[in-house]
Amino acid sequence: MSATTADPRTSPVLHLRGPILLGPEQELSEAWVAEGRIHHQRPELAAGTEIQEIDGVVVPGLADLHCHLGIGDGGEGTTLETARQQALTDRDTGVLLIRDAGSIIDSSPLQQQHDLPRLIRCGRHLARTRRYLIGYADEVEPEDLPAAVTREAGRGDGWVKLVGDWIDRTAGDLTPCWDAEDFAAAARAAHEAGARITTHTFDEATLPLALDAGFDCLEHATGLTDETIARAADAGIPVVTTLVNVDEFETYAQQGEKKFPAYAGHMRRLRAGRYERTRDAHDAGVQLLVGTDSGGVLGHGIIHDELDELSRAGLDGAAVLDAATWAPRRFLGVPALEDGAPADLLVVPGDPRPDHRLLRHRTHVVLGGRIVA
Repeated sequence: MSATTADPRTSPVLHLRGPILLGPEQELSEAWVAEGRIHHQRPELAAGTEIQEIDGVVVPGLADLHCHLGIGDGGEGTTLETARQQALTDRDTGVLLIRDAGSIIDSSPLQQQHDLPRLIRCGRHLARTRRYLIGYADEVEPEDLPAAVTREAGRGDGWVKLVGDWIDRTAGDLTPCWDAEDFAAAARAAHEAGARITTHTFDEATLPLALDAGFDCLEHATGLTDETIARAADAGIPVVTTLVNVDEFETYAQQGEKKFPAYAGHMRRLRAGRYERTRDAHDAGVQLLVGTDSGGVLGHGIIHDELDELSRAGLDGAAVLDAATWAPRRFLGVPALEDGAPADLLVVPGDPRPDHRLLRHRTHVVLGGRIVA
């Protein structure tokens, strides 16, 4: 049977001999996987059913909430087959849930390929004209923004992404791409269409505008301040970390330094403060969600580098694991290891709550009840 039509009912029953981590502080001693789902009690099995015993600590599949399938290394749109290979690369590192934060191509056919991670799409980036990477986005002016948001809400899976700020070549620095009413109109249009809206933001000045407008999520959020950290925490607005990308800000600074020295200095300050800002947000109660920004500038398969970055920022192993597993699933409304949930899980040789690095040493990757890696 092909990968796109594989039937989990033909796979052996898995007896997971645990422990099974249902949450940061909740676990079971064992569980079973049958017909693609996890069962907390042994299911009724026909005589002669093949049972495969698996020992190890079981955790939900990792989530990458800022990933780009279908964007090549040079920033061009890829073929669907290349996008598939990108998803397989991510899957084999343990990523079983992806929120695609904007793609040049229509990646929706990948959702029918059952050997790939579960995919939730934002549609295409929306950006201000000439204020983003060439070729990535649908570029619009403020008067056309609400209609564009409505359109992208229909193309995606309940998410729209707006590029909130970028370098302004006239100012020579990062500035918001939209004014307060533009942000508010975008949020209204998304919510009226039944979607949630998130924003790419590096600059400090963008965050109050997005929070005032009622945005549902913040991407990168390198410009967080004490004030906006407190506001995001109070409003329950999560931040998708992309610290592996923020580490590249020195490269961006060097590229722009000759023409835009203020921009270069700004990017260096944002990079220098990345760990302190991330730790302060976590300590204040902002929910951090793991993202890599894979696709385009960065290659795929780097989820564990992002987890290492969160650890360097001061998060302990349990917090890193939560940001990579349970919290993203709660936020997106995707089950983890609840009884009857799709069996998308990892088996690792020890408890990753004290040390997230054990996630690099998976013994099994199970997707839809099938061992895929």
